[in-house]
Amino acid sequence: MPADSTRKLITMGFLTSALNPKIAVFYLSVFPQFISPEHGSLFTQSLILGLTQISVSFSVNLLIALFAAGIASWFVHNPTWLAVQRYFMGFVLGALALRLMLEQRRAA
Repeated sequence: MPADSTRKLITMGFLTSALNPKIAVFYLSVFPQFISPEHGSLFTQSLILGLTQISVSFSVNLLIALFAAGIASWFVHNPTWLAVQRYFMGFVLGALALRLMLEQRRAA
């Protein structure tokens, strides 16, 4: 399977974030609590809060992406650990499935 271009990945990420309805709900429900007409322009306050939220989100997501890239690179260079990780996760998922299967339903 061919790898997607960087431009395509960035475009997909931007569109996913921009069209996410959770963002609109967040801004409409949470931001008004932190905006006060007594403290100046509502637009300026909204802009500062929005840019702060974008900066924090970008920083956190960047750290997660860099950490994941480092782990992926490490697994590529250590195929034994990749196999161990796959078997371990298979065992964990199988154990969870078994637990769900054996769990008795509780009366509501």
